[in-house]
Amino acid sequence: MARNAGDQNFVSLYHTTMFKSTFRTATVLLIIWLILLGILSTRGFFSNFSALPPRLSFALLVPLPVVLFFMRSGAGKRLLQQIQPQWLIYLQSFRILVEVAIWLLVQNKLLPVQLSFEGRNFDILTGLFAFPVGYYCFVKKSWPPVIAVLYNIAGLLLLVNVVTISTLSMPTPLRVFHNQPDSSLLTTFPFIYLPGVLVPFAYTVHILSLRQWGMYRRSANHKTTMPQLAKNL
Repeated sequence: MARNAGDQNFVSLYHTTMFKSTFRTATVLLIIWLILLGILSTRGFFSNFSALPPRLSFALLVPLPVVLFFMRSGAGKRLLQQIQPQWLIYLQSFRILVEVAIWLLVQNKLLPVQLSFEGRNFDILTGLFAFPVGYYCFVKKSWPPVIAVLYNIAGLLLLVNVVTISTLSMPTPLRVFHNQPDSSLLTTFPFIYLPGVLVPFAYTVHILSLRQWGMYRRSANHKTTMPQLAKNL
């Protein structure tokens, strides 16, 4: 009994230390990324629209390999084993505020209408469905977990849609939407943080949620719920 209690305390301390270390590393990387985006945007790096591929893709895609590496790492796996799966869905509700902010920019004629939910951007649906999907799939459990998988895939596709529309609305050789204004505002400070931070955050949470589901599917004990996977360590 005493030995088991000691083992449990050791595991708890280990996980706490691991989470703190992961949080510190993520915070440092985020601060560096915020500073780098700020410097590059104020110096006009992203506003060079003659360059191909568009330089905004740098802000969108550089975080992706970091996310994929973390997802496959031991720390990433242990983190996903501890997180309640509904929270990786709930987090996507932040996109409601993002879409409202984009809509306000459109109303003030700072961004083209196709980037809002009045145009071709339906990303607000991801935010609106976040709490229902998370709650009914993983709390009340009246919906099968595969609904959450489909939700994540749909959310990624909606992200690809809005990023594509934004790219095709910029004054580059690839431009398709020629109405005014264009979407060049997103290459300037502080708006660069929308494609450079918020979009990567959204696809990161989707990827982590899908990874967590994959870990659950590969678990030897299919009766074990996703947040209980840590007990199999």
